[in-house]
Order: sequence, then C-alpha cells, then structure tokens
Amino acid sequence: MKTIFKNILQLAVISILVSGSTVLAETPAVRDVVISVSDAFVPGGFDSEADAYVIVNGLYPNGCYRWKTAEISNDDAFNHNIRSVASVSQGMCIMVLVPFTKEVRLGKLATGTHTLKFVNGDGTYLQKTLNVE
Repeated sequence: MKTIFKNILQLAVISILVSGSTVLAETPAVRDVVISVSDAFVPGGFDSEADAYVIVNGLYPNGCYRWKTAEISNDDAFNHNIRSVASVSQGMCIMVLVPFTKEVRLGKLATGTHTLKFVNGDGTYLQKTLNVE
C-alpha cells in the first residue's frame, strides 16, 4: 500500500515539474513597431560642439508597449528622419492609453538650421526645426 502511494506521489511530482517547465518555456512573443509621436520639444542654444537632443512624447495604445529606441537616418547634413520604436509583448495587457516622454539624442550637428521629421508608423510625420549656432 505504501509503495502504491509512493508511486502515485512520485508521478504527481513529475507531472507538476514537466507542466511547470512547459509554462516557463511559453514566454510571450515580442515584436518591434514604429510608434506615433504626438509632439516634440526642441530646445535651443546648441552649438556645433555640443550633442543636440529633443524630447518626444506620445501615447502607447496599451500597457504592452515599452520604449526601445529612436532610429535616426540622415538624408543629408541638415535633414534628419527620426522613427520612435517600441517593443510590444503579446499577451494580456491593460487596455488604456499610456503616456510616454523620452529624450532622443541626435549627436553633434553642423552649424545651421536642421529639419527634423518625426516619422510615424503610418507614414505621416511631425516636422520641427533645430537651430545650431
């Protein structure tokens, strides 16, 4: 009788361990998406020796979005495209708009007026200018 109980107990423990490892292996998939920027604050007073930066803000569609990076591409020395990228985890999320504010570093820029296009995921963009003295 004790051996039957012992065998059942061992079988139960093994099944729990196997099912637990299966649950741990099923992590939600994460993908990167370009997100929309509602506004951008462009401070003044930059010179060609200082690293320029801007502050972007917007709203994530839900709680599964997390800031990842800003991808900056330069058309030429004075025209720059900025894409804000977020990581989105698949799974249960709080379904509310989540505000974000992030600093985007542009690096050292040449003296002059720079055009910054904050490109959204749908191809539209917000355009701002940055003066470097």
